[in-house]
Amino acid sequence: MEYRRLGTSGMYVSEIAYGNWVTHGDQIDQETATECVRTALDLGITTFDTADAYAGTRAETALGEALTGVRREGLEIFTKVYFPTGEGRNDRGLSRKHIMESINGSLRRLRTDYVDLYQAHRYDYETPLEETMGAFADIVHAGKAHYIGVSEWTADEIRAAAALAKELGIQLVSNQPQYNMLWRVIEPEIVPLSEELGLGQIVWSPIAQGVLTGKYLPGAEAAPAESRFSTAEGTVKADHRYLQPAVLERVQMLRPLAQEAGLSMAAFAVAWVLQNRNVSAAIVGASKPDQLRDNATASGVVLEPALLARVDEALVHPESGDVVERDPSKVESFLKRV
Repeated sequence: MEYRRLGTSGMYVSEIAYGNWVTHGDQIDQETATECVRTALDLGITTFDTADAYAGTRAETALGEALTGVRREGLEIFTKVYFPTGEGRNDRGLSRKHIMESINGSLRRLRTDYVDLYQAHRYDYETPLEETMGAFADIVHAGKAHYIGVSEWTADEIRAAAALAKELGIQLVSNQPQYNMLWRVIEPEIVPLSEELGLGQIVWSPIAQGVLTGKYLPGAEAAPAESRFSTAEGTVKADHRYLQPAVLERVQMLRPLAQEAGLSMAAFAVAWVLQNRNVSAAIVGASKPDQLRDNATASGVVLEPALLARVDEALVHPESGDVVERDPSKVESFLKRV
């Protein structure tokens, strides 16, 4: 396993992080969750990403239990705040009240005195940014978090937060965006700004929620087993942009390129995002230890420029054109849906 600095901070993270969105506390039981976490540790993965809202707070609890007895100083534990964690009107957002109460709940569930990175899961348009950043600063100064990050914020929002963080004497070190071969909207604006400000990307969905494994075949009506894009009837939810016929056809064109690199399709997708120098870590999710072992083979892989160019060529459909989304404005339209 290779390690990278988180932005320009002094903290190193494993370039492949284990995230437990949609798995711990939901899809898999505690025994399997613990097995996956211990496998990650065996592979050299020291960075674990979660959020208080995942599985209704159960994901944090599962991760805390799975890490019991592991040397705390050898881990980098990340969590997030924003989405609802209760029924009350103040059980959401980035108000001082919710942030201060949420960090205490997260620490209790994670069975730790501090987290290494505390992230604003989304931007809160109802709370003054000054209030949000002031609460984060107090958490850092109290020793409950070492660093602060954001997730899926626009370039303007990140710039404003970074300026306030500097005034408050804390480090805004990261952004957690969606990023993969098919979704590259951070490249035109977010990445250059992050390089300027010293932020690293901790990217989620490097495998495009399973689509880049190649398991979704063009024209197939039945969904693969345990697919997150499966309907109640077992068919594929074809309304997702990743599941359009043109996209699925081009994804299949990546298969020989992955074979040439000596990687599975999934590991090839993870290796691809790690070629971006602004990426500090790629978050992978796994419900089985073998999935982690496969993803870990992407660490340290160098893909030659010629191969990367062929990836771009493969993702251009002869009729519909480039199937890659690159428009920065799509970040805002994506956020409005969540």
